[in-house]
Amino acid sequence: MPDQPRQGGCLCGAVRFEITGPVLYSCICHCQSCRKASGGAYVPWATFEKARLSLLAGDMQWFRSSPGVTRGHCPSCGTTLTYEDEDRTGQIDITVSSFDDPTQFAPVAHIWVEDKLPWVCIDDELPRYAKTADATAI
Repeated sequence: MPDQPRQGGCLCGAVRFEITGPVLYSCICHCQSCRKASGGAYVPWATFEKARLSLLAGDMQWFRSSPGVTRGHCPSCGTTLTYEDEDRTGQIDITVSSFDDPTQFAPVAHIWVEDKLPWVCIDDELPRYAKTADATAI
């Protein structure tokens, strides 16, 4: 089923997208930047090849949130939809909760745990990384 199209969109429905291909990675990010961009305590992401993403409706607005990072969101309702890092050329992260069926993207790790809010309790057995998953698990 990795080539089966998966669709999603923003809260107001103005932006709709479709992606095909396998999930390259899926994680829960606790960094301050993701928290600020989403308004949540953490953000679950699924990573795909960027070339496999198609917009079905609307256009995203782009915001450069930090050096080398561009985030895409709906210009109408503000829903955070994507994250792109120049260090990972050709890849795009999509917010798991923006998919019509987010249940198919179980996370495999927690990242940026050093930024985790003190009242967030991680009670699963997934690997935890102080920063990115390229480092040693904590």
